[in-house]
Parts: sequence; C-alpha cells; structure tokens
Amino acid sequence: MTAAEVHHQHRDVSGGWLRPAVFGATDGLVSNFALIAGVAGSNVAAHTVTLAGLAGLVGGAFSMATGEYISVRSQNESMAAEIEVERRELHINPHAEMQELAQLFASRGVDVDLAGRVAAQISRNPERALDVHAREELGVNPSALPDPWVAAISSLLFFAVGALVPLVPYLVGVTSVWTSAVLALGALFLTGAVTSRFTTRTWWYSGVRQMAVGAAAALVTSLIGRGFGS
Repeated sequence: MTAAEVHHQHRDVSGGWLRPAVFGATDGLVSNFALIAGVAGSNVAAHTVTLAGLAGLVGGAFSMATGEYISVRSQNESMAAEIEVERRELHINPHAEMQELAQLFASRGVDVDLAGRVAAQISRNPERALDVHAREELGVNPSALPDPWVAAISSLLFFAVGALVPLVPYLVGVTSVWTSAVLALGALFLTGAVTSRFTTRTWWYSGVRQMAVGAAAALVTSLIGRGFGS
C-alpha cells in the first residue's frame, strides 16, 4: 500500500446527528429505566407504572431536544460572534493579522521565511484568511457549524426510542419489572458499545460501564420507591 492509499477517518465529535442520537438513546434508557424501577418499587398498580413510563418518555424527549437545541444554538452564536471579531480585525488591520498568522505557522515548526510567504498568500483572499484564522485560533470550521435542529430532532427521536425499551413489557401486558430490567440492561450494553466509537475505550468496556451505571441508577430509585411505598 502506497502513502497515497493510506486513509483514516475521525470520529464524529463535532455535534452532527450521530452524537446526540447515541447519547439521547442512552439518556432515554437510563432515565426511564430508573423511573419505571422506582415507581414499580413502590408497589403501585401496573397501569400507574405504564403512565409514569409514558410521561417520562414524552417529557424527557422534549426536554432533551430543547436542551440540545439551545446548547448547539448558543454554541454557534458564540462562535459566530468570535468569527465576526476576526472578520473585523482582518478588515481594520490586515497587516497585523497576516503577521499573527505567520507567527502561528512558525510556532508550528514552519520556517520563518516560508511562514511569512504562506501567510501573505493566504491573506490575499479575505474569506480564505478568515477561514484559516477561525480554524487556527478558534478551532472551528465556519462553514461546518452543527445544525441545532438536526441535533434536537436526533436527540428527541432517539431518547424516545431508548425510553421505550424498558416500557415495552408493560405496554404488552407483561408487568414484571425484571423483564423490563433485562431489556433495558441489554440495550444499555449495546448503546455503551456504540458510544465507544467516540472514545478510545473498547466496546466491551464501554458496554459494561453503561450497563453498570444504568443498573445502579435503577437500583437506587427502586429502593427509594420501596421506601415511599412502605
């Protein structure tokens, strides 16, 4: 294999649809599994557990979507404000900005003379210069900021899917919390394994960790529910 054939891909960590989808499903699983375990632990009727689970699904999904939208929108607005500062500086003092870019390249190991020539060439095009300044100084690509609506909708849908898993047995008439626990823990392991795509952890480690966290949350809420129920 030649050097030109070597290719690698980076994980999606910039806030597209995949990240909020995976973490939305995880949150839905953990929160609704814990809610169902807590309500079921108080020894109420099965239909009450079902209503609580449905309320947790709907309320949690819209809460997650709202939070994701506001978070991504605020981040984009903050980045846009900083990019505008760079645009204004490039217009008011282009020479100083060119020198700043040259120094930045030199600090990365580029020869001083070459860094100056590269900075001068880039600075001939104001939009290209803005793009490079934003990438180097702010760490963002101005033309590829995450879409808050995509993040919100992904989070809402996948939270609902995750929250539905521990609720399914009650919807089909199986009123044992242990059946709900088996489904939820299996799904938690799966989502944990998928989450490892965004980290350096192995799939099995992430899966077991996710399952353990979900089990702990459900156990605590179940004990609280039993305390109030008694």
